[in-house]
Amino acid sequence: MTFELHPRLARDTLPVASLGLSELLLMNDARFPWCILVPRRAGLREWHHLPATEQTRLMAEIEQVSEVLEALPGITKLNVGALGNLVPQLHIHVLGRHPDDAAWPGPVWGAGSPEPYAPGAAEGLMNRLRRSVDTSR
Repeated sequence: MTFELHPRLARDTLPVASLGLSELLLMNDARFPWCILVPRRAGLREWHHLPATEQTRLMAEIEQVSEVLEALPGITKLNVGALGNLVPQLHIHVLGRHPDDAAWPGPVWGAGSPEPYAPGAAEGLMNRLRRSVDTSR
């Protein structure tokens, strides 16, 4: 088997960078600074199926993305999670939250309708992420 991004993730996100272990994606929803990390491992569904060294690497990637989002203006809370109820492929959500966001204080999943970024509007965040994460393999 070879790694392929789940079609729903491919449809709903913008590609940002290839990290050491994961593909870094930006959810195409301008209401939230919302990243997704997808380890490039075919058939991977659960965190604990990764070897310990890759679990450590994924945690480091989550930390890097978290630091970028936490530093954004107005962000007061980070949500990090791996649900996989609709997309079985292991993927980790990392998103910045604040009391005035469209879903506060509830979860973002299913809260309203996504608002895709206008052309070029996501580039600033995507470039900030690219400058701040380790892309070495």
